[in-house]
Amino acid sequence: MDKKERVEQFLKRGIAEIYPSKELFKKVLLSNKKLSIYIGVDATGPEIHIGHAVGLWKLRELQEMGHQIILLIGDFTGMIGDPSGRDTTRKPLTKEQTRENAKKYKEQVSKILAFKNTKNPAKIVYNSKWLSKVSLSELLKLASNFTFQQFIERDMFQKRIKEGKPIFLHELLYPLMQAYDGFSLKVDAELGGTDQTFNMLIGRELINKLLKKEKFVITVPLLTGLDGRKMSKSYFNTIPIRDLPNDMFAKVMSVKDSLIPEYFELATNVEENLISEVKADISNGKNQFEWKKRLAFEVVKRYHGEKSAKKAEIWFVNTIQNKQFPSDAKRVYISKKSLNIIDLLTSIGAVSTKSEAKRIVTQGGVDINGNQVKDKNEIIKIGKDIKVKVGKHKFYIISVKK
Repeated sequence: MDKKERVEQFLKRGIAEIYPSKELFKKVLLSNKKLSIYIGVDATGPEIHIGHAVGLWKLRELQEMGHQIILLIGDFTGMIGDPSGRDTTRKPLTKEQTRENAKKYKEQVSKILAFKNTKNPAKIVYNSKWLSKVSLSELLKLASNFTFQQFIERDMFQKRIKEGKPIFLHELLYPLMQAYDGFSLKVDAELGGTDQTFNMLIGRELINKLLKKEKFVITVPLLTGLDGRKMSKSYFNTIPIRDLPNDMFAKVMSVKDSLIPEYFELATNVEENLISEVKADISNGKNQFEWKKRLAFEVVKRYHGEKSAKKAEIWFVNTIQNKQFPSDAKRVYISKKSLNIIDLLTSIGAVSTKSEAKRIVTQGGVDINGNQVKDKNEIIKIGKDIKVKVGKHKFYIISVKK
């Protein structure tokens, strides 16, 4: 594929808007200029899901074209909380929490961007390096480039005002800090989700004013959650990119039928003609299940390889479709002969918190030896090789430790 074809492909798929224009950005991409392009992620949680990955895969395309890619981890801004897309104030994190989350980011992003063993490695930077040193006088000088009206007119703030919800001053300052990131890096472009458009355009304006240069803003669509709502950990409708192949396959199979074309377009790298075929079939109510299996295969293949995707598909057919308890279920040995169902689920690692365990139990998502458990106070007697199913695709064989 030559440069022109790569550029056309980049602009055609997975791009929402480019400011000031796609035409100007295309012209620059076709030139011999090497661009410096960054994406910023606040370290608000340890997991990167396939929705976050939409932008990362677009950056991968740009990296393969020879451009300098920068992953900015917002360890400083994560302690403040981005108000974008929020109708309530985001809970700030501690410095220790952001650092711990940041450690796990590079490992996950390395599935997509190349940080070593390449002629054009991506870089990682942390915005605490400069934001922690900004003085009050510098902050006020930066703020003088914008008006209160510019910031308060954001939809989310107007919604809060109408609902009588508070808007804190640090939330108004967040776009300014994000803008300062781009200024400090002196980048040529920034890429992010459409929910970041306002913040990125503020950054563009700051670079225009202070550096007298153009900064392109590239927005990518937000991938809808599995259940049709916004993709969010709090809705349990995400697919982390470090999920195991079987878990990833099963989660994709739970996506709403109407979202299958969107997932093919944003979460896989299949050819355009296949996506057209998918759209036609789904709009006519045809082959939903088979297309969903193909989708699950392609998503797993993208993160774990074709061999793992084939194994995951076989596992899904046998375990989920044909309802066979898997012979390779995880074996867990515990010391107690009886245990409360909530304590049992947390002790075997089926859930991360007791509240999650209670939710799954009360919703009927736990089977013990083929019998559904819905009482969160039930005591489970641990015999030999107790078969436990949690949710749709977690299986355990539990025995008492000798």
